[in-house]
Amino acid sequence: MFEFITDEDERGQVGIGTLIVFIAMVLVAAIAAGVLINTAGYLQSKGSATGEEASAQVSNRINIVSAYGNVDTSGSTEVVNYANLTVRQAAGADNINLSKSTIQWIGPDTATTLTYDGTTADAENFTTNSIKGDNADVLVDQSDRIEIVMDAAEITTNGLKAGEEVQLTVTTQYGSKTTYWANVPESLKDKNAVTL
Repeated sequence: MFEFITDEDERGQVGIGTLIVFIAMVLVAAIAAGVLINTAGYLQSKGSATGEEASAQVSNRINIVSAYGNVDTSGSTEVVNYANLTVRQAAGADNINLSKSTIQWIGPDTATTLTYDGTTADAENFTTNSIKGDNADVLVDQSDRIEIVMDAAEITTNGLKAGEEVQLTVTTQYGSKTTYWANVPESLKDKNAVTL
């Protein structure tokens, strides 16, 4: 049943062959383990980054404190020519840079996306003013208040008329969105400003 190899040269060749097969199996196992460890590390870091981004989208939002419009009475009918939002950080939010934010305006006759301009508001841009705090475009503390100014007369045809509404969606640099419906009152007669 068992054969004994008596020739010393043949016995050495069988031992070396077994050793080579064993070393090859160890190398394959080591490479496979390395690939598994690298894949696990990559997936962990990717999952962590995704979690941080999702958390930033949820928590780094703004709250719209109030909204008002300036009424232009110089024409034949009164219209809101500027729409203004007063905003602050939501609870737990990091610094929010409004100069890197966008505002989607969906109004009675226009849909557009406004970007930041530090000097003037027009048909394509909004601007900001500091109400409370040191920055005119960055919300640092929850007590900071910034006014976002949009030129409704430039964005829409001749401004917002009585009874019209606009959907405003502010998207921060983190991707979080805050939507506000600005409703113009039914009457603008004898008013200089109205709550939206």
